[in-house]
Amino acid sequence: MTEDDSQSSSPCFAHELEQSADGSFHTVDPQQRSDVMRWRKGERKRLIEARLAVPASQRSGMAAAIAENLMPLFGDVSGKTISFYWPLRGEPDLRPLMAQVAAAGAQCALPVVVERNAPLAFHAWAPGEPLEKGFWNIPVPKNARAVQPDIILSPVVGFDPHCFRLGYGGGYFDRTLAVLTHEPVVLGVGYASASIPTIFPQPHDIALEAIVTEAGVQKRI
Repeated sequence: MTEDDSQSSSPCFAHELEQSADGSFHTVDPQQRSDVMRWRKGERKRLIEARLAVPASQRSGMAAAIAENLMPLFGDVSGKTISFYWPLRGEPDLRPLMAQVAAAGAQCALPVVVERNAPLAFHAWAPGEPLEKGFWNIPVPKNARAVQPDIILSPVVGFDPHCFRLGYGGGYFDRTLAVLTHEPVVLGVGYASASIPTIFPQPHDIALEAIVTEAGVQKRI
């Protein structure tokens, strides 16, 4: 709400309306939302710094354990399209798993920001194919071939027992999940140390089916 809007609104309208992923509307207290966003920013910074403090060799071992825990959830990968992600800022590096499932007959993909503050697209990519720099210099497939993934892996900065995901704050994954016309399996991927009691979910937040860490698989409760 802008300053002009607040001056013209009814003084009894103490809450704003926000549309959730299922299309319903909820009242949102602007102060509460501001407090949550400020808290998330601090928590995001803390969690990213904590994972970057872990030695790269240790993170590599944890990523290998995450890959082992993911494979049973994939099932037979032949003919499936699986969206991975390019690892950044200490995220679990699942590129070896990507090569493994590609060799087993899966089609891999990477998420692509095609427009700022818009849903992501998913472009097919196989290890060894050319990449180029996309938004924020994140590598994306040079040959844009849009696909619909059967499985989407979403990196998490933090997560809670209900499988709500704390991301980087841009809202791209939530926007994407809200507009998908099919129903892929969406799995969060992160380290067990990123578990927090709650992310204080807001109406726009979408819970994932499970969070996969080096410690195991946490299903949504």
